[in-house]
Amino acid sequence: MTNSTDGLDCNNVERAVTAGLRADSMAPDERSDEQSMEELESLLRTAGGVCVGSALQHRPSPDPRTFIGDGKVKELRALIDAEECTLAVFDNELSPSQTRALGEELGVRVIDRSTLILDIFASRAQSREGRLQVELAQYKYLLPRLTGMWSHLVRQTGSSAPIGTRGPGETQLETDRRHIRRRIAKLEDELRDVRRVRSSQRRLREKNALPVVALVGYTNSGKSTLLNALTNAGIQANDRLFDTLDTTTRRMRVNDRVEALLSDTVGFIHKLPHHLIDAFGATLEELKFADLLVHVIDSSNPEWDRQARVVNALIARLGAESKPRIEAFNKCDLTGRDATVPHGTDAVEISAKTGEGTDKLLARIGELLSSEDVRALLRLPYSKGGLVDTLTREGGVTRTEYRDGYIEMEAVLRPDVYGRVSQYAQSPDGAQEG
Repeated sequence: MTNSTDGLDCNNVERAVTAGLRADSMAPDERSDEQSMEELESLLRTAGGVCVGSALQHRPSPDPRTFIGDGKVKELRALIDAEECTLAVFDNELSPSQTRALGEELGVRVIDRSTLILDIFASRAQSREGRLQVELAQYKYLLPRLTGMWSHLVRQTGSSAPIGTRGPGETQLETDRRHIRRRIAKLEDELRDVRRVRSSQRRLREKNALPVVALVGYTNSGKSTLLNALTNAGIQANDRLFDTLDTTTRRMRVNDRVEALLSDTVGFIHKLPHHLIDAFGATLEELKFADLLVHVIDSSNPEWDRQARVVNALIARLGAESKPRIEAFNKCDLTGRDATVPHGTDAVEISAKTGEGTDKLLARIGELLSSEDVRALLRLPYSKGGLVDTLTREGGVTRTEYRDGYIEMEAVLRPDVYGRVSQYAQSPDGAQEG
């Protein structure tokens, strides 16, 4: 049991205790440990609360009723009473019955990590799409927990139910369930419309032949700061969890002949609620259609390797594990020379804040986006002279000569650009190909 307020004025924020369970019977990624408890405290601060104490319990398996066991519940209750708390936040996902039992035993509101994350997302979503996605996740999470919300009304149990409580509880419960199911169906319809719009936008991008580079990473790893550094986007980038929920896409000049679209995506986190991943599918599916992923890693965090594994697992879940990927080890200005990070072709040390290493990152992006370029000798009729500007703008033109009856050009072109002019391609000896 620990107690810490980090010198904050706790009178102006909601006071809470945090608790977690590390049980042998739990899957490794579901167990709590010191790192996940510290992260939970950060989430609580992000939501506007303050942690005045925490408890990490060790058991062979979760207690069916109180999750952490009666003894630890009594310790938490004593801490809650002493610190005048109004909230208890659990690092693990609780069942509806466990949430209800803990609320009764602790005498305060009880929420779990998933509820806390959903609350943060709800406060941060700005766009219509973001609000739809968060609302859908909240309703899907709420639906199986409705029974606990109606604990003050006894469900129909025949003649044994107290007078005056037979019927209304069950009636209201079923009414709420029907309302939520209708709302979920409506939100899913609206998000399908969002997917159709995104699909149209994607086809337009493909028509315009601009490759897409997607930034992915753990929350607060510096993705938005990197987007600003590479595109001068000027979007808000604060040092806090889940600061950016709505996808931002900007045009980026990679080098003299390559342009791309750079997209910032929502940050990932350990134990991200699966309802939230499902709801944000319309946004996160963009990863599957990106030409390249840049995995931004906070190298200043001692747990960067663990965070990277979380991101990699979620990328695989979203079906984007086969995409070319660069690991950008960010915040090298904070790590010093003693930092141990991997080195290799697709690992680059950068500081999005100072700009250090971003030239190397752009160079590697350019190499990967150009890996399938075609070197071509073209002879364009003068009637197609407008293609000269197009090829100069979208390709690497090394020679242009105006001859009798045609324009001869040598260029290095992306496959999609080459496909538009392949009928004018010549073999090195001057014979027309195909």
